[in-house]
Amino acid sequence: MRHGWRPFLLAALGLLAAHAPAFAQGVTLRVGHFPNITHVQALVARGMERQGRNWFADRLGPGTKIEWYVYNAGPSAMEAIFANSLDLTYVGPNPALNAYARSRGDEVRVVAGAVNGGSALVIQGDSTLAKPIDFKGKRIATPQFGNTQDVAARAWLVAGGLRITQTGGDAQVVPTNNPDQLTLFQNKQLDGVWTVEPWVSRLESEAGGKVLVEEKDAITTILVSSAGYLAKNRDVVKRFVAAHRELTEWIKQNPDEAQRLAREELQATFKVDMQPELVARAWARMNITPDVTLNAFQSFVTSAQAVGFLRGTPDLGRLIEAP
Repeated sequence: MRHGWRPFLLAALGLLAAHAPAFAQGVTLRVGHFPNITHVQALVARGMERQGRNWFADRLGPGTKIEWYVYNAGPSAMEAIFANSLDLTYVGPNPALNAYARSRGDEVRVVAGAVNGGSALVIQGDSTLAKPIDFKGKRIATPQFGNTQDVAARAWLVAGGLRITQTGGDAQVVPTNNPDQLTLFQNKQLDGVWTVEPWVSRLESEAGGKVLVEEKDAITTILVSSAGYLAKNRDVVKRFVAAHRELTEWIKQNPDEAQRLAREELQATFKVDMQPELVARAWARMNITPDVTLNAFQSFVTSAQAVGFLRGTPDLGRLIEAP
């Protein structure tokens, strides 16, 4: 009978294993982001990984692996969420809001903020364009149809009295990849570009552009989770969000090193060579924060409705969820 305790011990160990959190058993987390300075947390984390400092993986537990996926703009990242190809992603508020509305609140959850500001409308340096009505017959490029800057551009033009449709209207809003925007703008084939950093600063410094409208306080980047993944892996997401918040604070406390890491990551992964002065210029336009509120999304609802991207008023009650 001296070994009679063994079945009970084995049963207890089995019970613990069955209920052990996923992070303790090792997990692969698929995370999306864009090659933009406004996705600074992802850029810095990836830059750290190149140095052997696995910021997120080390904080999620033994055996954890982060797989990074890159998108040009938000709608593509949201389609990956719908296709179950991503677990979390850094993204703009409008694509997240649109995905939430399309799925009647079933597919996405905002779990943290990331960056406010850092987006602007840039026009040619010698341009006399000053207000929306001046853009009649003009061409404005945005990163992708339905992304946050695309909706902002359309809403600004509509509010100024122009008729803007999804395919034309009084002015042309032309969804264009960020690198192509720069080339077209340099060749005077665009009258304006509504985009985010580092492209705002690149349009200024490399193409002689000037900022006409700057969105200093608007939400630019948030952290979104697949609702299904969050429901099944709440502790994993909770730990990722905690690490994201900790990293955000580190970035704010170490701006020079963070800028260097972001710059090196842009060069290593995306072959984008940015001078330190350019990154510093972009940095100054951003408010790096992990906080986000439901009230801040109301203006995005209004803008998306004004340009036909949202029909009706979605119930935002489940949009933001702290894991």
